[in-house]
Amino acid sequence: MALALAAWRRPDTRRRLLRIGAGLAAVGGLWLVAFPPTRTQQQPASQTAIVLTDGYSPDGLRQLLRRVAAGTPVWRYGTTPPDTQTLTNLPALRQRLPQLRTVHVLGRGLPAADVPTLHGLQVVAHPAAQPVGFRAAAWSRQPELGQPWAVEGYCSATDPIWVSLQAAGALRDSVRLPAGGGAFRLRFTPKAEGRAVYSLVARREGKVLAQEPLPLEVRPTRPLRVLVLAAAPSFEVRFLKNYLASHQHSVAVRTGVSRGVVQTEFLNSATSPDLSRLTPALLARTELVLADAGSLAALSGAESAALAQAVRAGTCGVLLLADAATIPHGLPGAGAFRLVARPAAATAPQPLSWPDAPTRPAALLPATLRPGPEFRLLVTAPHQQPVAGVRRLGLGQVAVTTVTETFPWLLQGQAAAYEAYWSHLLTALVPATSSVPAIQLTTAWPHPDAPVTVQVTGASAPYLRLQAGRTTPVQVALRQDAYVPEWSTAPYWPTAPGWHEAQAGAVRHWFYVFSNEQWRGPAQQEWLRAVASLGPATTVSAAPATFTTHSAWPRWWGYLLFLLGAGLLWLEEKL
Repeated sequence: MALALAAWRRPDTRRRLLRIGAGLAAVGGLWLVAFPPTRTQQQPASQTAIVLTDGYSPDGLRQLLRRVAAGTPVWRYGTTPPDTQTLTNLPALRQRLPQLRTVHVLGRGLPAADVPTLHGLQVVAHPAAQPVGFRAAAWSRQPELGQPWAVEGYCSATDPIWVSLQAAGALRDSVRLPAGGGAFRLRFTPKAEGRAVYSLVARREGKVLAQEPLPLEVRPTRPLRVLVLAAAPSFEVRFLKNYLASHQHSVAVRTGVSRGVVQTEFLNSATSPDLSRLTPALLARTELVLADAGSLAALSGAESAALAQAVRAGTCGVLLLADAATIPHGLPGAGAFRLVARPAAATAPQPLSWPDAPTRPAALLPATLRPGPEFRLLVTAPHQQPVAGVRRLGLGQVAVTTVTETFPWLLQGQAAAYEAYWSHLLTALVPATSSVPAIQLTTAWPHPDAPVTVQVTGASAPYLRLQAGRTTPVQVALRQDAYVPEWSTAPYWPTAPGWHEAQAGAVRHWFYVFSNEQWRGPAQQEWLRAVASLGPATTVSAAPATFTTHSAWPRWWGYLLFLLGAGLLWLEEKL
């Protein structure tokens, strides 16, 4: 205003109106800089949103922004970069964008547990490229001591690589994968109890390309209650009972000595029950029955019925050493097995194979098996001839093997093959112990700050106690399942990687939480499967929703007007 007044009071009356207009323009420019005007607009609500996650490609984002409508909002899920809005929970998308129909997700993806909140929307995944890495893996998290353990999965690679297993401080197994990657299977037998973290490593020319942890808790061998029935003494039974006893199994042996005379023997057993007859009481305390053809053929009708009932109830498994020309009728489910006699001239030992066999030991084979209904193969001879198989009967398992002499393997120094063979057969017959209280994690790949579900079976505790390392434990209320009363679940949000302990009453369970950079490949595959399981997008109303926006005029208009007015005043004075 002072500029306009000075322009009016100058003695020279020429170009007075020009001076006044220039002064007012300069003053108006300063006012626009200090107080820019705002404008109000009604805009339709966006039906598309873009969510960025870790590992997204900036080039991919730029290409997507060219395809979608102008003004499509972009959010970052998780951490906060300085130039992107943060989205802390997915339900907020529906509140901010009522007309939302399509969500583009770039990068490694969202936690699979959060996908149900997007139900009714069209979710388009733009996964991050992973040229080298483990896409899938599976292994037993709680193996038994001394039992063969394996990890298998799939690894992608642009060039040939080596995938190796590091366990107990040493290289245990490795396999070479061709260019493009492929499936792998690595094996090891744990030698010590307790928690351990093995490593899965992918290398090329000595350079580590990818490395992932393999946490597991090695548990002590479960002692079994075994009943051995032999029609006559044999070296096979003698070596077998000693092997079972050396692994802390409770063994009861009934051996026929002569007609009407039997000999009994008990190893690792505190009691000596009557073995003269197979009664329901005897079978109730027996988990495995190992018998030859002669002993099963001599069973009475009541004994055969009691044995079949124990198998169907799932409390007992049966293994027949088929040392006769036919299957005895005393074997439960005998009609499912058929023996095929081999030629008399075929007297040479034949090599045997089964999964995770350390070697291929040879044995005499008087016969092979003919697969029947529900027959599952256990051991094979050359040309895939079945020599041992198992079938389900009710809740239990019944197996038959034609390999009747395995003790020579011990005399030949093949103790590893002997132990692996019998461990493989007995594991297929062990009854399940579903009545034992247990805790397990239903989330396969837990990560920090992502929800996991802990399931408790058979425990009556109202709360679940969780603790990570030496941090302060937390208690979470258990919710009983509406359909299975024995099940209870509790949500948990781990905040740190590493071992976590869950406790419900007297039941304890350890589980491992991976860091955010570990096992991203399987977690991404889990996210993609969860997206594929979403239903079709929900149709919205035809009338689009609108929202009001308030935008300020750019300040450069004020600076430009001020410079124009001040410049005219300066120029007019020089004229």
